[in-house]
Amino acid sequence: MKKQAKGIIALSALLVALLGGGYAYTKFAPGEGSEIPAEPTLLATVPDGSGTVLVSDNGQVGTVKKVHVINSEGEMTVVMKNSPAEDEDPVYTLEGYTDLKLKELMISTLANNGNGIEAQNVVARDCGDISKYGLDKPEATVEMTYESGNKVKFYVGDTAPTNDGVYFMVDGTKDVYMVPTSKVLNYSNSVKDFVDTTILDDYSDGSQPRVESLRVARTDMDSDILVEYDVKSEDAHSGGTSSSHKMVLPTESYLNVELSSKVITGMFGLTASDLYVLHCTDADIKEAGLSEPFCRVDMECEDGDKYTLLLSEVFTNNSGTKCCYGMLEGGNTIYIIPSDRAPWLTVQPIDIATRMLINAYVWNITDMTVSGSGEKAEFVIKPADSDNKPDNPSSSDFSVTLNGKVFDSERYRKFYSFLAGTNAEEFALGVPVPDGEPNAVIKYSDSYTGKTMTYEFYEDSVMRSLIVVNGESKYYCTKSYVSVLLDNIRRIDTDEDFVTRW
Repeated sequence: MKKQAKGIIALSALLVALLGGGYAYTKFAPGEGSEIPAEPTLLATVPDGSGTVLVSDNGQVGTVKKVHVINSEGEMTVVMKNSPAEDEDPVYTLEGYTDLKLKELMISTLANNGNGIEAQNVVARDCGDISKYGLDKPEATVEMTYESGNKVKFYVGDTAPTNDGVYFMVDGTKDVYMVPTSKVLNYSNSVKDFVDTTILDDYSDGSQPRVESLRVARTDMDSDILVEYDVKSEDAHSGGTSSSHKMVLPTESYLNVELSSKVITGMFGLTASDLYVLHCTDADIKEAGLSEPFCRVDMECEDGDKYTLLLSEVFTNNSGTKCCYGMLEGGNTIYIIPSDRAPWLTVQPIDIATRMLINAYVWNITDMTVSGSGEKAEFVIKPADSDNKPDNPSSSDFSVTLNGKVFDSERYRKFYSFLAGTNAEEFALGVPVPDGEPNAVIKYSDSYTGKTMTYEFYEDSVMRSLIVVNGESKYYCTKSYVSVLLDNIRRIDTDEDFVTRW
């Protein structure tokens, strides 16, 4: 026998075994002049009962008005929101849960998947023992009510041993059928499975409102972190960084764009891994540690909307994942949120602040004095033509004096570039200002902000220096930077290149 024929017979036999149908064979006549002998080929037939519509509105395609589901997770009732137009599909919701964010498309499967469901095959007709199919204590009992008023109840049983379907029976008969698993899977779910775990919309269409302010208050921090939108960031010559927000508390600081963005806008699109309590009570909120939360995040947006996210202390769930309980203040749902999705639980001010000390735009500075180790340099910077300031100025558009003498404006710009590249290591808030004279001092006036800034560098330890800004301790930096700063002050009025590494 040819290999092809053997393969067809084997496949047909397998299909018969799997589908439960019979089989037949057809004798193909060879063409004229053909020397190939005719051989029978077995063909699988359609399984008994395949395609039988099991649930309908008295034999007609009807519109489901209500679905009542009972399973091991409890009970739920699906209802039509309103009668759809002729060319529209009905929209469904869960009765008693319309005040929650629901997965409406998933809910609609409870009405649509059972309505008109077709059998894969008949398993047993007029079955005397439905327990062996799990239908005496069904996985789910479903009753559908059509707009006509007709009702159909059906039962979802065990999964077949071959995992290719689920046992199914309609109330009023003892005929057991096999139906596709995908069609009946959602009837075993709980209400929670149909509730959206997105805590706040993510505005994926690009319409996300601007965050005007964000405050993080945590029980393990002495001071809140407060970030506000910086209107001046819209000006290309304002200085600062490319971040549109600034830190206001616990200290004023520009922000690192990449590190701060998730903290500022991370509430949008925040998604929980699970739901803890729906329609929570005051007792539920207290039990979850949210009546006096470990962390509170307040966000105000330009459209006037305000949101407050309450977070509990971190715990480890049964899967070993670190999580916390969370809810929107005034809401009625407590979520379980993986801690790595909630940066507010651990963020420290230094984590999101830029490490740059000096952020003024170079040509906004009108005067600057730098001193240390007996050296002192006093710069005065003026526009070459005060009546015609260019939009994109360069060194040639300014005149500079050093200690009262004309100085190369480009060399001044290079020295300032070194200063602007200064990075702090960490905050030193609340540290007492040392007695005695500082090792180095930088002082300048910014015409844009109208502020005069003074930076004093004091020795703190063998490896680091303390930076005092306008009389208050603010940062630590590496001691090697101060050594390079003093060396560059000495180099200002020479032809030597400035050192830019330390």
